[in-house]
Amino acid sequence: MAEAQKVQILAGDPSHGVGSLLLDPSPSDPQPAAVPLTLEERFALVRSVGEECIQEEELKNLLAKKPVPVCYDGFEPSGRMHIAQGVMKTINVNKLTSAGCIVKIWIADWFAQLNNKMGGDLKKIHTVGRYLIEIWKAVGMNLDKVEFLWSSDEINSRAHEYWPLVMDIARRNTLHRIIRCSQIMGRNEKDELTAAQILYPCMQCADIFFLKVFFPTLHWIGCFLISIYIFADICQLGMDQRKVNVLAREYCDDIKKKNKPIILSHHMLPGLQEGQEKMSKSDPSSSIYMEDEEGEVNVKIKKAYCPPKVVEGNPCLEYIKYIVFPWFGHFEVVRKEENGGNKTYNNMEELILDYESGVLHPADLKPALSKALNLILQPVRDHFKNNSVAKDLLKSVKAYRVTR
Repeated sequence: MAEAQKVQILAGDPSHGVGSLLLDPSPSDPQPAAVPLTLEERFALVRSVGEECIQEEELKNLLAKKPVPVCYDGFEPSGRMHIAQGVMKTINVNKLTSAGCIVKIWIADWFAQLNNKMGGDLKKIHTVGRYLIEIWKAVGMNLDKVEFLWSSDEINSRAHEYWPLVMDIARRNTLHRIIRCSQIMGRNEKDELTAAQILYPCMQCADIFFLKVFFPTLHWIGCFLISIYIFADICQLGMDQRKVNVLAREYCDDIKKKNKPIILSHHMLPGLQEGQEKMSKSDPSSSIYMEDEEGEVNVKIKKAYCPPKVVEGNPCLEYIKYIVFPWFGHFEVVRKEENGGNKTYNNMEELILDYESGVLHPADLKPALSKALNLILQPVRDHFKNNSVAKDLLKSVKAYRVTR
């Protein structure tokens, strides 16, 4: 594989698309030997995941010194999965693993209970967690270097390490500083928080340092055979989790820890209606769910906010930029000749120029967007129809009432 082509495919370059990474080749096809990425290529690939990186120089140094960095991500099992959590996370995880990273995904079941998700019913929360994993498997997340860890299991197995860490973080921070982190729970600083929700940021901060990664490789030191434990190097979460990740870096200053976790915060996809900064699981019209039927996707996109010639705050354009282009590498519009004829856009800049000028109208953009999204989601629909375990999980999750 040529050097230029190698980077384009791994990074989801518009000429190839991330979707090409998700198709298994035929076993009979001869497979060329993988060409290792250069340091610059690994940095570009990892950096492309985040809308913000704190700090870039630290990321470069990490990748230079460590061939297998450990990335931490986490989620509350709180209801049906929307397309940002499903597809955007898959795109990001596949980029990270392609760059040589190990990704540890923290299934925050106890955190969901603290935050009153699923009415605080831990059994329902566990069902939702298993359903979410089924979706990532179906949509094409590369799980070779991914491990799902249930927070309740991990904390219970090493409680003597975890709770002293949580208490130390709590002891070193004021109540005001902790409340500033309430955004991570979908709350704001003016909300009346429960005592559990005050504890939540301290626990999430502790997770970053508590998350130990076991490497089975054994090493001899003198006459002793040892195994290696490594802490998380990169916090790869959404921009809405930024404040608690910064809290973790501040804690490193407090305890004189030199190597701070690098924060790689991905973009937050807005809701489909006007003025919705993010999708809401309690508002079905605000987002596309990963198992939505084709007709449901079509209706939601048709009703989505998408004013002609307006780019700023346009959720349909955001979907194209952050989902369609990274997945396919292009965006195809089918329209009548009198409306300009069919056109394939190979980059977002070209599409924006046409949209702002009125050459591309919402009436043509929306059906093209619906078609692209349905192509991505079809394997997920098939999995939940054909796999009995997945089908039962979805039936249960759909019956649960979303709480906050």
